[in-house]
Amino acid sequence: MVPGLSFRIVILTGAGISKESGLDTFRDADGIWAKVRLEDVATPEGYARDPQRVLEFYNARRRSLLSGRVEPNRGHYALAELEQKWPGEVVLVTQNIDDLHERAGSNSLIHMHGELLKGRCDACGRVSTCRDDQTLDLSCDACGRTGKMRPHVVWFGEIPLEMERIYDVLAHCELFISIGTSGNVYPAAGFVREARLAGARTVELNLEPSQGASLFDQQVIGPATEIVPAFVARVLAGG
Repeated sequence: MVPGLSFRIVILTGAGISKESGLDTFRDADGIWAKVRLEDVATPEGYARDPQRVLEFYNARRRSLLSGRVEPNRGHYALAELEQKWPGEVVLVTQNIDDLHERAGSNSLIHMHGELLKGRCDACGRVSTCRDDQTLDLSCDACGRTGKMRPHVVWFGEIPLEMERIYDVLAHCELFISIGTSGNVYPAAGFVREARLAGARTVELNLEPSQGASLFDQQVIGPATEIVPAFVARVLAGG
């Protein structure tokens, strides 16, 4: 069932959509968490124990993102096209901390887990652009404190960003699309339930069924660069 031509679409994206752009996923057998303990580099406790190691981990990821070898793929561009051409509202919620959606042209975007190309001051809360390595002697442009700058990334144990806005758009959406997510990281894994409660049609586009696969009305399995553009084309054609 496809509602009228101006309904709201909410899209959730995870690491799977960026994998074909050359970025590592987290939970695959060869993903990031198979190479480094998340407790060491993605928790407030890990940062308190060894801030230098955490900064080096994110510095390496930032350099990779800006290396010129990582570019948006056809999946990113298809979602930007959907936002531009759809007569209703399209809200893109991403678990990814890269900027590939922005580079592809998406504007209505919520980074619930933060952004790799931004830094945040733990002293005053100022968020600023960060395209270079972060160091422990870096000072905040706003308050001048040194040693308080950290990646603007939501770590395990911290509350994701803009949750009130996300739940609001989910409560009023008619089509929910989940792309490239594992379905086992909350609160994002629960978004499909929220969309179903709102009466939305739910669709999963993924390389393999997620942990919450049974909650989706429709599944399309395959590489994001193939199935996302094809699905967007069907939506824009009214199918």
